[in-house]
Amino acid sequence: MSEALRSLLDLLDLERIEQDIFRGVSRTSLVPRVFGGQVAAQALVAACRTVPEGRLPHSLHSYFLRPGDPGAPIVYSVDRIRDGQSFTTRRVVAVQHGQPIFHLSASYQRFEEGLEHQEPMPEVPDPETLPTPEEVLDRYAGVFADPSVPQRLLEAREAIDLRYVAEPPFGRVGRPGDPRSQVWFRTSGKVQGERDDPVTHICLATYVSDMTLLDSVLLAHGRGGWAVGDVVGASLDHAMWFHRPFRADEWLLYDQNSPTAQGGRGLASGRIFTRDGQLAVSVIQEGVVRVPRD
Repeated sequence: MSEALRSLLDLLDLERIEQDIFRGVSRTSLVPRVFGGQVAAQALVAACRTVPEGRLPHSLHSYFLRPGDPGAPIVYSVDRIRDGQSFTTRRVVAVQHGQPIFHLSASYQRFEEGLEHQEPMPEVPDPETLPTPEEVLDRYAGVFADPSVPQRLLEAREAIDLRYVAEPPFGRVGRPGDPRSQVWFRTSGKVQGERDDPVTHICLATYVSDMTLLDSVLLAHGRGGWAVGDVVGASLDHAMWFHRPFRADEWLLYDQNSPTAQGGRGLASGRIFTRDGQLAVSVIQEGVVRVPRD
């Protein structure tokens, strides 16, 4: 297991301070606020620690209420809404400085057999044939007004090996195109030992799911994104459905597209496939996407 992955798993290992109250810390981010994927993953970890054994999350729905302060701990309070024969429901509120910054509802189910079908995985190049994160950022280093951004971006994502199938938004500035973005991702090392369980892989995918989802909105308008400085953005809400088993330390294809943008907001949806073509996760997010005023 890499040191970067170990650090990320430590980030998701919350401190229990009461029966249903947990405390988490933050890590480096490109912007002066807590990364949305981090708070979503930590909230899901808190909820999972109150759920009967043998039940895994099948969906989550969440809202980002206020920017998180990366210099202060986050307290997660879990409400045990319902424990039924097949399903369990939990609600989590994340609080900083006495105010809620994030709200999540998650539903859990014990395993059942049932009808099955799915959309096919799109045809894309193998991840090993694509440029590494270091190669991509080196190639496009000149587009960033702040020369420290590429290194900071690498440090913020060092636990994740993320590879763009086509050019990233910061490589297509000024060239509007198809509102679709595809990346392969996996953790930078194998999850091992007592941390290697299905909940850990679900929470890791939740963490990654907020990294690139709004890219498709940017691509439609030839905007490079927050790292370039030609838009101002933030996640508003985030929903996920977990369909089939997967491992976050094995290659996963994140196929993302944007059906609409309007009113200073953009909508994006994503599908996460295992390498053998199994549809594992569906994701939908709306975010603030504003063009800065002069």
